[in-house]
Amino acid sequence: MSISLAKNQTVSLAKEAPSLTTLHIGLGWDPVKKKTGLLGGIFGGGGSDSIDLDASVIVADANKKVIDEVWFNNLKSKDGSIKHSGDNLTGDGDGDDEYIRVDLTRLTKEAAHIIVTVNSFRGQTFNEVDNAFCRLVDEKTGKEICKYELREKGSNTGFVMAAISRDGNGWTVKALGAPTNGRTVRDLAAPALSLI
Repeated sequence: MSISLAKNQTVSLAKEAPSLTTLHIGLGWDPVKKKTGLLGGIFGGGGSDSIDLDASVIVADANKKVIDEVWFNNLKSKDGSIKHSGDNLTGDGDGDDEYIRVDLTRLTKEAAHIIVTVNSFRGQTFNEVDNAFCRLVDEKTGKEICKYELREKGSNTGFVMAAISRDGNGWTVKALGAPTNGRTVRDLAAPALSLI
């Protein structure tokens, strides 16, 4: 059974998925539904607009130095262990809008942290976003390990969603849900690194 994470909660992936080798990091969101009807139509309502959010990961070493970034403009890590699904420009549909796969067995030994971020390249704010989430799935078994549902709104254009970090027994994940601003993952790197 999947664990529903609260903000700042940490879970041991070694305990919850002891045979974990390949991690699926799924992120999803929906556009806020606008008011419909006569006044909604007059004032720009009627349905919902598309929301172009971008899921990314920042790979950092134990000294919190960035060693790689995987995002819509760089779909594969230098060592080939991390692959991005590609850019979803709308947020339409159910399930993961974008996902990132991490082969933990091929990940460079220098990698101590994988920080998951989401941001709006177009500058749309999280006041325009509903149902944003980050979930971790054991790719081999298809089992969802944990899920963090972002309940916050705001005029910010990004969130640092979670940090997946090495510890003595394997990997842990911590739900962060920290608001930030930026058009790409590179804009989010400094605030993200300050959280680990």
